Amino acid sequence: MYRHILVPLDGSELAGALLAQAVEFARALGARITFFTMAEDYGATQEGALMRTLSPETFENEIKREAAAILSKAIAAAKAAGLECDAVVRVGSEAYVQIIEVAGEKGCDLIYMASHGRRGLKALVLGSQTQKVLTHSPLPVLVAKAAPSRGSDMTT
Repeated sequence: MYRHILVPLDGSELAGALLAQAVEFARALGARITFFTMAEDYGATQEGALMRTLSPETFENEIKREAAAILSKAIAAAKAAGLECDAVVRVGSEAYVQIIEVAGEKGCDLIYMASHGRRGLKALVLGSQTQKVLTHSPLPVLVAKAAPSRGSDMTT
């Protein structure tokens, strides 16, 4: 069946619930997981452009720190379940494009994502991006109905 699953995460409480479901799904299939997170191109905003200009090292370190926090929890969960895993970070503004590209580059045969995600400015990876991935992906997409639960918050 599926041997390599891409799991996009945005660090939200909902993503924590999705993570647990995705790990269990991959474990049941004996599949490997590639976790993906996208940092919004904050440098494209006025404030971000200023920060990038004044302190490029601080700007890049902040982006990497947030992404590493999200992905380290995902990798720990997968390894605890005995799964082979990988992680990818991209900076951009169209998450659905990055999700589809990473899935292809990594040789994934399924994208596993939440039915909805963060709202407003925090909607980096999931949510409306799910509909766009469904519309544009050449790969199968499993849309999980993940409900946040206590202890699943990836932001802590």
